[in-house]
Amino acid sequence: MSRFRPYLMALLIAVMPAAVLADALTGNVEKQGTNYIAIGMFLAFIVATLFITRWASKRTSSTSDYYTAGGKITGFQNGLAIAGDYMSAASFLGISAQVFTSGFDGLIYSIGFLVGWPIILFLMAERLRNLGKYTFSDVASYRLGQRPIRFLSALSSLTVVAFYLIAQMVGAGKLIQLLFGLDYAIAVTLVGVLMVMYVLFGGMLATTWVQIIKAVLLLSGATFMAVMVMQAVNFDFGRLFSEAVAVHSKGTAIMAPGVLITDPISAISLGLALMFGTAGLPHILMRFFTVHDAKEARKSVFYATGFIGYFYILTFVIGFGAILLVGTNPAFQDATGGLLGGSNMAAVHLAEAVGGDFFLGFISAVAFATILAVVAGLALAGASAVALDLYTHVLRGGQASEKSQMIVSRGAVIVLGVVAIVLGVVFEKQNIAFMVGLAFSVAAATNFPILILSMYWSKLTTRGAVIGGAMGLITALTLTVLSPTVWVDVLHHAEAIFPYKYPALFAMIAAFAGTWLFSVTDNSAGGKAEREKFFAQFVRSQTGLGASDAVDH
Repeated sequence: MSRFRPYLMALLIAVMPAAVLADALTGNVEKQGTNYIAIGMFLAFIVATLFITRWASKRTSSTSDYYTAGGKITGFQNGLAIAGDYMSAASFLGISAQVFTSGFDGLIYSIGFLVGWPIILFLMAERLRNLGKYTFSDVASYRLGQRPIRFLSALSSLTVVAFYLIAQMVGAGKLIQLLFGLDYAIAVTLVGVLMVMYVLFGGMLATTWVQIIKAVLLLSGATFMAVMVMQAVNFDFGRLFSEAVAVHSKGTAIMAPGVLITDPISAISLGLALMFGTAGLPHILMRFFTVHDAKEARKSVFYATGFIGYFYILTFVIGFGAILLVGTNPAFQDATGGLLGGSNMAAVHLAEAVGGDFFLGFISAVAFATILAVVAGLALAGASAVALDLYTHVLRGGQASEKSQMIVSRGAVIVLGVVAIVLGVVFEKQNIAFMVGLAFSVAAATNFPILILSMYWSKLTTRGAVIGGAMGLITALTLTVLSPTVWVDVLHHAEAIFPYKYPALFAMIAAFAGTWLFSVTDNSAGGKAEREKFFAQFVRSQTGLGASDAVDH
């Protein structure tokens, strides 16, 4: 523990004086009483995870250990870790808030996030494990050109990681600012430093156990909240919904679609982004290489789907419970009559309403653990894109030593930590809601098409994959800038050029159409050779023969 003592001392010095500042989430300088229970649990979680990081660092000696925990994670453990990686603060606080404000329509996020998992289970998990070694780039480039495919995959992955990381860091700063009484900049810096430590010293093994602990804590806390909500209505769902309708400002409208998503194009586009974006998130796809074989990979998705589905059911109950127990309680309202800290604090206030200060402290610590688990996974995915794809295969042609890979990877982690902290501070006052949507849209329009077509379409060529993937990436980025979420909300123009908030539908069409067109018209010798390799890839993807070997072609 001695190696971490300076960090712990710095942490204690930073936390205790800052606790009295207690700035509000909205920037209205409303005081939030210091919750010493939350701070105590928060520190206990940090100490426990630092011990885990030290333990993991002694078992992380090779590239395989660092990126995949040596393939020694079981299917059940990996399922919990995937759930921990996927159930972000945006899921816990955001979906509950959507249900709190919009009712039934909030379910579109729960369903969209969840439906992506059967796709991964039945179409991708087994093949990913059989074809890859460290990341999904191994699979995408299995029979295609290493350098162009890995360059595009790395560019797309870093784009997804960056936007997802900004959203998490800003959310972390704002959340901890309110819950723990920390200054915003200190909160963001703290998250960044801890993220770097987990990934730098412990690699995938430490990150996995942080995610497992966080998943258990979050599922336990959400279960207790949902049970207490149902107890308040004698475990009668009909009464829960009828009483919520009676007190909500929108009345019966909260039990029907159309409150949150007002047109079918937006609904379809958002659904596609959530569903196929899940199947293209680099930090989620990395987790399938931490298990021993394809059977354990399938188990991972099976368990993860169960945990995540159960969690999203709980968020629906929590959202309606907040309408009853928080929305009608003056103690949780600010001077204007709105919810103290905004609607995203609905679940946090509900924790206090059903469990008092102690449970509020517990949920506060869980929210912090949630953020740390997600950003650690993102940092590891970003580091792998830099070290394995860009450095090893693009710059060094696959000839880099393990030692140099580890040096570059750890350097990338430090750089990512610094960048995350800086961007978190810079974007404090900006509307960052679109960033998570953009991350999913890019994953759905770039990573997913390349990955799924490389495994299932024999006529795919490097030219088609690169041009099609680039078209998806550029379309997603461009349409997001021209959409109301950026063009109007951020750039303050009167009217958006692109009328829809979610670009996934259009970006995916561009990606698949471009990939198909430029593949079928590719008559080069290289394209023909790549098509001929499909059968060998198909056999390996189905049987796993040779899956334990390195994938360095």
